[in-house]
Amino acid sequence: MLEIKNLDYRVEARPLFDAASARVAAGWKVGLIGRNGTGKSTLLRLIREEIASPGKDSPIRLQNGARLGWVAQEVAPTDQTILDVVLEADAERHALMLESETATDPDRIGDIHARLLDIDAWTAEARASEILMGLGFQVADLARATREFSGGWRMRAAIAGALFAQPDLLLLDEPTNYLDLEGAAWLEGYLRRYPNTVLIVSHDREMLNRSVTHTMALEHRKLTITPGGYDDWLKLRAAKLAQLESQKSKQDKDRAHLQSFVDRFRAKASKARQAQSRIKMLEKMQEISIPLEERTSPFNFPAPETLLAPPLLEIEDAAMGYGPQAVILKGVKLRIDPDDRIAIIGTNGQGKTTLVKSIAERLPLLGGKRRMPKKVEIGYFSQDQLDELSIGDTVLEHVMRALPKDTPVAKQRSVAAQLGFSHEKVETKVEKLSGGEKVRLILGLIGLSRPQVLILDEPTSHLDIDSREALIYALNDFAGAVLLITHDVYLAEATADQLWLVKDGKVAPYAGDLSDYRALVMSSDRDKGGAAKSAPAALVAEDPVDKAEQRRRASLARESAAPLKKKADAAEKAFEKANARIRTIDLELSRSGLSPQKITELSVERGKLEAEAAKAETEWLSALDAYESAVKEAVN
Repeated sequence: MLEIKNLDYRVEARPLFDAASARVAAGWKVGLIGRNGTGKSTLLRLIREEIASPGKDSPIRLQNGARLGWVAQEVAPTDQTILDVVLEADAERHALMLESETATDPDRIGDIHARLLDIDAWTAEARASEILMGLGFQVADLARATREFSGGWRMRAAIAGALFAQPDLLLLDEPTNYLDLEGAAWLEGYLRRYPNTVLIVSHDREMLNRSVTHTMALEHRKLTITPGGYDDWLKLRAAKLAQLESQKSKQDKDRAHLQSFVDRFRAKASKARQAQSRIKMLEKMQEISIPLEERTSPFNFPAPETLLAPPLLEIEDAAMGYGPQAVILKGVKLRIDPDDRIAIIGTNGQGKTTLVKSIAERLPLLGGKRRMPKKVEIGYFSQDQLDELSIGDTVLEHVMRALPKDTPVAKQRSVAAQLGFSHEKVETKVEKLSGGEKVRLILGLIGLSRPQVLILDEPTSHLDIDSREALIYALNDFAGAVLLITHDVYLAEATADQLWLVKDGKVAPYAGDLSDYRALVMSSDRDKGGAAKSAPAALVAEDPVDKAEQRRRASLARESAAPLKKKADAAEKAFEKANARIRTIDLELSRSGLSPQKITELSVERGKLEAEAAKAETEWLSALDAYESAVKEAVN
C-alpha cells in the first residue's frame, strides 16, 4: 500500500530523515510514534504531497489507484449542516448524487445508479450519523449548521468526514486531541474494524495498544516497523538494545585483544605479517554503536509551602454554570482533601470543565456554599491558557514575572532550565514555542506558585509519550490534591484513585474503575442515541458523605501513623544509600591495577554494606507493612 525508500529530508539545517525506509501493507493499522519535533507530521505531509519530496524520483510511493484521505483542517463555519458536510466527504458519492439529478441519458443514469449501489450509497446517511454520534454528537446536532459549533466540534466533524469517506489509506494526526474519553474509546473500536489501511500519529498509549496492528517508530532519523502495539514495540526495542550492548561488549573485547597483539609484536620482524593481518582485521571491523537515549525533561510540582489539615475545600448544594440562564450543574456537594487523586469523567457537554472552573474560582458559584482556608492555593491548567501567554515575551520573561522581584538573573535562568528550557530556548518568544513547550511552560509556572491543589483539564494534548510519562511521575510525587480531566486512560489510571462522574446536571463519585466505565461506554447506545446510557446504580455511589467521611478517617489515620511512615522512609533511604555504595565499590573492584590491600579493604566494606542493606530492607518493609495496616484498620 505504501513504500518509503531511502527518504532524506531536512528542514533548514536540521535533518529529519536520513535514508529512512519502511513498507506498509494493505489492511495494516499502523501507529506512527516518536518524540515531538522528530518529523512525524512532516512525514504525513510528504505522503500526501503537501510538501515536495527531494530528488527527481519520489522516495514515497502509494499503490497504484489508491485513494488517500486525511483530516486537513476543521470544517468551515457555514449554514451547511454537520451531516451534509460529512456526506460530502465521500467525493465520488457526492458527485454521483449531483449528476443523478441532472442526467438525461438512460444509459448514463443506469451506470450512475449501478455505481451508487456498488458503493453502498443508500446507507450513507445512517453510516455518517453513526460516526458523528460515536464522536460525541447528539441526534439533534446533525441538522444544525456548522457555524453553531465551536472549532473543536468542527474538527470532530472533519474527523468524521475522513472516516466516512473510507479512503484506501487514511492518515490521522493526533485525532484524540479533539475527543473526550468516550470518543477516544469509540474511535479505537472503529479503527480496529476499519476495512482499509490506517497510518495514525498518536501519543495515546492505550489507543496505540488497542487499535493498531503495527508500530512505526521514528528514531534517530530512521523508520522501523514492528508488529503489535506500543508496549510490544517497547519490549522489542529493549531486547534489541540488550542484544546490541552484548554484541558491542564482545566486539570491544575482540578489538582489545587484537590491538594488544599488534602493540606487542608490530616491531618484531618474525611477527610483522601476523601484526599486519590483525591491523587489517581491526580496520574491517564495523563499529557497533548503541543509540543514545534521548532525555526527557522532568516536570516538577514542589510541595506546598504550607501543609494544611483536611479538608482543603468543601462545596455544598452549589449551582454552577455561566449565569442564571445557563445553569449546568445543580446540588453539587464535594470535598477535597490533601491526598485526593481524582479523575473526572463524563461525556463532553455534561459540565466537567464547568465543574473544575468553578472549583478553581474561574467561575463564581451561582448558589450554595464554599468553604476553603485562605492559605489554600489552587493551580489550574486548561488548553485555553495556551492563548493567555504574553505574545512577544520570552520564556525567561514569563519565569521572571513568576519569581520574586529581587531574584538574580542567574537564578531565573536556573529555574527556567529546571522547567525544561535550555540556555538558547529561554530567549525564545512564546509564540515560537511548540504546543508541548507551551504546556511545559504553563505547568512549570503553576508549580512555582506551590499550590495545595492541582486542577488539570486535558494537560496531555500536546505532549509526547515520554513527556506524559514524566507528568505521571510528577503528579504521583506531588504532595497535594490532584483533580484531572483527561482522555488519556493510561494517565488517569496511573494517577487517580477516585472517579467523579458528571452527568445529567449532577456530580457523584463513581464506584467502578475506568475499565468499568469504558465497558459502560462501549456497551451503551452512544452510536444510536448520542449519549451513553445511565450508569448502573451499583457503580454510582449513593452517599458522597460516606466517601468524604472515609477519606477524613484515612487522613487522620495517616497522621497518627506518621512515625511508622517516617521510620519506613528512613529505612528505605538507608537501603538505597548502602546499595549505591555497593555499586560504587563494584565499579572500583572492576578496575585493573588495584593493590591487594585495597582489594581487601573494599571487599570488607562491601560485606558490611550488604549486611546493612539487608537489615535496612527488613526494617523498611516491616515499618511500611505496620503503617499500611494501621491506616487500613483505622479506616475500616
